[in-house]
Amino acid sequence: MKGLIALAKDKPEHLNYGSSGVGGFGHISGELFMLMTGTRLTHVPYKSSPPSLTDLIGGQIQVLFNNMISTVPHVKAGRVRALATTGTRRSAALADLPTVAESGVAGYENSSWSAVAAPAGTPKRIVARLHKELTDILKLPDVRQKHADVGADIIGSTPEEFHAYLRSELAKFSKLVKEAGIKAAAGG
Repeated sequence: MKGLIALAKDKPEHLNYGSSGVGGFGHISGELFMLMTGTRLTHVPYKSSPPSLTDLIGGQIQVLFNNMISTVPHVKAGRVRALATTGTRRSAALADLPTVAESGVAGYENSSWSAVAAPAGTPKRIVARLHKELTDILKLPDVRQKHADVGADIIGSTPEEFHAYLRSELAKFSKLVKEAGIKAAAGG
């Protein structure tokens, strides 16, 4: 990570970083990285994760900010060299791999996540039942292990905790989007 930062400072805008699209996880992760390190990389947005990984492996881009689930198999196969994870803690799938924050960019954090949602106005008893059933499934050892194998950490927060998390993430990244001047792609 320190080598990447040094190279990016030595040759501003000569390194290309890929993402799965404008405004997505990888793009935001890259912009946050540049903001926090004082570097400039050239963003190369792709339409999805697989072509960005193909171009990273093929050398068309030098850096990729991507989700763990798509990337871990390529790291384990030796096709991609992982530098750090973007979350607040190390991933069980790559336990020896430090976080960006551990690698010298104090306070850096961006995590991709998945959630289950219901339409607004769904009765609270239905939401509570769905939450209980899904939480029970996520506690199953084989489900936890399959997620851990690909770098996905199961959180299983309450609907209220997740709503609070969403509010804080929206505030954090709304500010970043404005500072970085990120605009929606034409037609998007």
